[in-house]
Amino acid sequence: MSKYFQSMRYITNDLPKFGQNICFLLFVFLFCSAASAQPLFRWDKKFTRQDTLRGALRPERTCYDVTFYDLNLKVDIDKKFISGICQMDFLAKEDFETLQIDLFANFRLYKILLDEKPLNFRREGNAVFVKLPLQRKGQRNSLFIHYEGMPTTAVRAPWDGGFVWSKDKAGKPWVGVACEGFGASSWWPCKDHLSDEPDSMSIRVTCQSDLFCVANGNLRKREVLGDGNTRYDWFVSYPINSYNVTLNIADYYRLSDTYTSKKDSTKLDLEFYCLSQNIDKAKKQFEQVKPMLEAYEHYFDKYPFWNDGYCLVETSYLGMEHQSAIAYGNEYKRGYLGGMIPNDMNWDYIIIHETGHEYWGNSISCNDHAEMWLHESFTTYMESLYVEYTMSYPDAVRYLVNQRGDIQNANPIVGLMNVNFDDWQGSDMYYKGAWILHTLRHVLNDDAQFFGLLKSFYQKNKISNVTTKQFIDYVNQYTKKDFTPFFHQYLYSPNVPILEYQIKKKGRRNFDVLYRWKADIANFDMPVSMGVPNQMELVKPVTNQWQSIRFKKAKSKDFDVSTQLFLVEKQEVEEK
Repeated sequence: MSKYFQSMRYITNDLPKFGQNICFLLFVFLFCSAASAQPLFRWDKKFTRQDTLRGALRPERTCYDVTFYDLNLKVDIDKKFISGICQMDFLAKEDFETLQIDLFANFRLYKILLDEKPLNFRREGNAVFVKLPLQRKGQRNSLFIHYEGMPTTAVRAPWDGGFVWSKDKAGKPWVGVACEGFGASSWWPCKDHLSDEPDSMSIRVTCQSDLFCVANGNLRKREVLGDGNTRYDWFVSYPINSYNVTLNIADYYRLSDTYTSKKDSTKLDLEFYCLSQNIDKAKKQFEQVKPMLEAYEHYFDKYPFWNDGYCLVETSYLGMEHQSAIAYGNEYKRGYLGGMIPNDMNWDYIIIHETGHEYWGNSISCNDHAEMWLHESFTTYMESLYVEYTMSYPDAVRYLVNQRGDIQNANPIVGLMNVNFDDWQGSDMYYKGAWILHTLRHVLNDDAQFFGLLKSFYQKNKISNVTTKQFIDYVNQYTKKDFTPFFHQYLYSPNVPILEYQIKKKGRRNFDVLYRWKADIANFDMPVSMGVPNQMELVKPVTNQWQSIRFKKAKSKDFDVSTQLFLVEKQEVEEK
């Protein structure tokens, strides 16, 4: 912290001594206030300049906005080699002469054209800085980026990014790609930052003619080229974040159906591209899609990419939320490869979870990987909403309780900004994040308000990018209460709040409970439910101050805190 104070002294050096002291004290106050808003946590990972070049919105990135990509590439499966041209249309946000694009250094980038003229560029690792004639604010232009190379092969997709070169049981090629966190620039040139999504995109893939290629959006054209290859022209008519762009090449068979919206009776095209040997299994599994879409429409809105259709694509890896072309690799089993959900629940985790990402992650997207909880926490909570809609509220609670043992409290849910952060330990952004929303629901203690909050936030921000602060501000505005300490405790600290309590017996059947919060946020004051069976009370503990409540005609041994509805720990402490 001292280096910041030294900088402040330098900045105020020309002021009189009294003015220097006033400014310095003001700076200390503001710094400490800002620090207290987000509890400090030591991250062990050391970041490099490449992390910053990839993760930060530097001037060479903020100077332009991508409006359209036309990705045209050829996949040579035998050589595990790709080559192509990416047209990038952009709008100048300010005057500039240099912009940054991203493409992994293992690719040969052999020319970049503007108005058919080659441009000079230089590489710095995976970042490419392109020199252009002066671009004026408001000017539109297009780059044509020619490249080729062998993309990184994923060791363990989707957790480990890259291309997947596999074969089906018949020995035919089965190709896919998953690159969340790892980066779209691991296989195609782009502005590889979540904050900038093109308005639309064309994906044209050439591959051997005995296979079929599935990408995002709608298939507009299929052209047999006469050299043993076929080109597939797919088009995405909505904004799409870069890691959602995908391709799948295999001996696919297409299943189709339609879903009718409960909201306005319009029809949504449904597709399932499965391996030819799995047609019967796929037909059965595909039956889960319609009731799921109905549940999500009930809680949030219609499927967000209506005109591009809904599609599942069988993959050799577990799954990924590729927009309108969801990767499905759960082997047609219930739950997560046959497990992870309660035994009496018979639904496919990958279908339910990855479709949830069409809402949270694809429609509503974060701007920085550090805030990926906006994708994963909300989508994980949607699993419980699916259970609640198709089964019951107690079943939804039971489903969440089944996940609680996987919460590790290893590190904060929100990571470090501007470094393409992807260094979480465990899965807290999934399960703990879902429990934060579960807890918020019961803190509000008003389902109409809670579901109104979620639905209105989604509908207001769909097909856009949001930040954690935007969501917190919206919760505060919608509820007319300040939930900032609540979210700062749960998102920026690894610890959950601890309810400390003391029990004081008052006769044979009465007892008092003294209670207070132990939390990292000084003004944390979340309500919580506690008591005995048939006599649970919603109380509002605070930090550093004991309060008390009396329970009559009850046994102190039956006292408990409602940890099935609130993500808290409890600790009985001795009287001092």
